[in-house]
Amino acid sequence: MTIESFLPPHRTLMGPGPSDVSPRVLQALSRPTIGHLDPLFIQMMDELKLLLKYAFQTENEFTIAVSAPGSAGMEACFTNLIEPGDKVAVCRNGVFGERMRENVVRAGGIAVVIDDAWGAPVSVEKVAAALESDPQIKLLAFVHAETSTGALSNAEALGWLAKQHNVLTIVDAVTSLGGVALKVDEWQLDAVYSGSQKCLSCVPGLSPLTFSPRAIEKIQSRSTPIQSWFLDQSLVLGYWSGEGKRSYHHTAPVNSLYALHEALLLLKTEGLENAWQRHQQMHQLLKVGLEKLGFSFVVEPDYRLPQLNAVYVPEHIDEAQVRATLLQEYNLEIGAGLGDLAGKAWRIGLMGYGARKENVALCLQALQNALSRP
Repeated sequence: MTIESFLPPHRTLMGPGPSDVSPRVLQALSRPTIGHLDPLFIQMMDELKLLLKYAFQTENEFTIAVSAPGSAGMEACFTNLIEPGDKVAVCRNGVFGERMRENVVRAGGIAVVIDDAWGAPVSVEKVAAALESDPQIKLLAFVHAETSTGALSNAEALGWLAKQHNVLTIVDAVTSLGGVALKVDEWQLDAVYSGSQKCLSCVPGLSPLTFSPRAIEKIQSRSTPIQSWFLDQSLVLGYWSGEGKRSYHHTAPVNSLYALHEALLLLKTEGLENAWQRHQQMHQLLKVGLEKLGFSFVVEPDYRLPQLNAVYVPEHIDEAQVRATLLQEYNLEIGAGLGDLAGKAWRIGLMGYGARKENVALCLQALQNALSRP
């Protein structure tokens, strides 16, 4: 067997992630590797923190990129903030709400599950009732943008509720950061994690993360050790802080952080509100075209994510075959349904650099051609 260099094709990525990566970001990834404690790299990390603060709309000093995917950012929040026996209200309206529940259990916490239908947002009323009825709840965990369904929940209202009940929030912003409004400080959110490969249009493998002063205080006042050494954020504090110096914790993914720096710089140059508006405009173009082709959306308009469009697939269509045709003949990737929507829906992403008119046009034309075949 002869093994040669891997040369991937040029795909158009319109699934639930990863998203298309800007050529500028790919160029940044290929720059010379330097040491992760090199003074110039440390300077770049300080700039990266500032750019992440802008993206999250926060002044939290502890705003970093975890050296692992969004799932590690999720686990970092739960393992650091939950002690055995802590009650955590977990909002579950899709796959990733269930993953939150699993993290609570693995961290030794007690999950108080608040369920909503797939495709529906988290019910603020149900959360209010749960917090009112159980004063022992210490944390509220919810997904801002549920990637499995395309539903957007009201993080502002949920953050306000948690603050009223002196409850810390853990928020999944993996698909929302950079694509829709997310205002960590204004909405009083405490622990928020995301992923590099969605609306930031960076390579996969990094998890932007921000902790409020209240969250840091909770970590520093723990009576039990954090079960993960690598994800122990009290150890990472010295690695991402210190204005020009770092204490060694792990070897950072140097080139991936170059790429994230460039992706965040592109977002800063465009402007957050402009990026949010662009995602909404591209969603409207895609929506009109999909409805002309006979598709209906899983999520009601008021709660619909512009960057993750979940549509029902008519029963007479072989959904897996159509996706395969798009990939093989058009180099176009769209996503299958997850969980309750497996085999019943497609998830079409318009994320970051991929939220462009040419991508919308390609997707609609390719779908029309594939569906018109006998």
